[in-house]
Amino acid sequence: MSKAHWERFCTSYWEEPTLGFSLDWLQMDMEPSYLEKLTRPLQAALQEMNELEAGAIANADEQRMVGHYWLRDASLAPEPALQQAIDDAKQHVQTFAKAIHHGDIKPEKADSFKHFVLVGIGGSSLGPILLHDAMRSSQDAMQGHFVDNTDPDGIDRLVQTLGDALKETLVLVISKSGGTKETRNGMLEMKHAYEQAGLDFGRHAVAVTGEGSKLEKIAEESGMLATFPMWDWVGGRTSLFSAVGLLPAALQGVDIDALLAGAAAMDVCTRRPEPRDNPAALMASLWYFAGEGRGLRDLVVLPYKDRLLLMSRYLQQLIMESLGKEFDRDGRPVHQGLTVYGNKGSTDQHAFVQQLREGPSRFFVNFIEVRKDRSGPSIDVEDGVTSGDFLLGFLMGTREALHQTKRASLTLSIEEVNAHSLGALIALYERTVGLYASLININAYHQPGVEAGKKAAQRFLTLQQQVVSHLKDTPETAHSIVEIAEALEAQEMTQAIFYILEHLASNQRCKRYGDAPSTRTYQHMS
Repeated sequence: MSKAHWERFCTSYWEEPTLGFSLDWLQMDMEPSYLEKLTRPLQAALQEMNELEAGAIANADEQRMVGHYWLRDASLAPEPALQQAIDDAKQHVQTFAKAIHHGDIKPEKADSFKHFVLVGIGGSSLGPILLHDAMRSSQDAMQGHFVDNTDPDGIDRLVQTLGDALKETLVLVISKSGGTKETRNGMLEMKHAYEQAGLDFGRHAVAVTGEGSKLEKIAEESGMLATFPMWDWVGGRTSLFSAVGLLPAALQGVDIDALLAGAAAMDVCTRRPEPRDNPAALMASLWYFAGEGRGLRDLVVLPYKDRLLLMSRYLQQLIMESLGKEFDRDGRPVHQGLTVYGNKGSTDQHAFVQQLREGPSRFFVNFIEVRKDRSGPSIDVEDGVTSGDFLLGFLMGTREALHQTKRASLTLSIEEVNAHSLGALIALYERTVGLYASLININAYHQPGVEAGKKAAQRFLTLQQQVVSHLKDTPETAHSIVEIAEALEAQEMTQAIFYILEHLASNQRCKRYGDAPSTRTYQHMS
């Protein structure tokens, strides 16, 4: 490396030794002058972030504040009542987890709870799943399991895996409104499993939900063991530091004080007014540079650590739900977004790096390095070389191979994966998303597309009820798709009706006759 190249590296490198974090963007090939051009927009974005943290309305659709930053430092909350609510919720989580671990709160027919099942979806599960997998060890106080889909077979597999341990299992039902269908279905499926085992579901369950929600009422009526709050000023994808993430983490045995402290420490760094000293501002500017301010390139997340395998899955929701917007804040159509996908190193070398290097260049890479290999010493797999040395070698090799074909990358390094560093890592990405959203002038804190999908699903289910009712009303007749569509005056929905009937037939809920779809008929299952 020449002196000039080394000097260029030093100007393309940020580190915070107290956090054990560093950011290397030399291979993004972004000229220093580009960052200078973004200084004023970045400072405006940072000011917007200051206003958000002070309690400004950020979700204009619902006239809500966005206060996930207060969760790791309650003193920032704009009202004493909010500060107290945050502190009380954390204390409740810790007291409850301690009572579970010490056997002060027992299951109905066992000495103690040894497992928990989290029932939630999206932001109510992705963060907790990432945290659970990253921190999992043989020393865990409880083993965690997850129902994060409305897939009956997946739920059956989980219940079968638990077997007799179901009686030692605590169910955490997480839904802000209590009306999320997937979560409601998962709760009802788990309730049925407990009833089949002769157990009272309420004595094995807790709820994390909004005040006055449907789920809160269910929790009261069924005698659940406890209820924990979800606030309307915390979005699902940024709820990890609320009871949504803290409760399962505390039950697992994770040090949630360290988790929150790591996030708070990173928040301090990412509030710095000078973009060059602010890692979130730097990352936001690099994302902006890579996608030319229009999201023209995907973000490929490649963590070189098994514990961070699920990082790309978590970031998919955080980033894509926040940034994928049809309109900007001025109402102009922009179709913004940043597509996220990834794998883990060095598995990625044997999966899709071939295409990354030689295929379309519509992406940039975020490598995540973890410097510490393991908690103890390592053996040599070659003379003076350990498995961890190979892992770093593959990271550096992949990075260089991509750069040779002008594929951009930035490298984020942390010292080790623990509660503190994981909290800081998540906080860094949260702030980066918020600042980047300001740079591209979109609202990161609403998601109209998600609501549109829910409404479309409900229309489909309403149509299914009509189809089933029609079959029941004419049990002696086998109907074609077209006949059913005409009878329901839903000719524009023939394709949907086909999928409904095929699903019903595959689950022995109606009879199916014929081979080709065009000649197939369906009859009520008497």
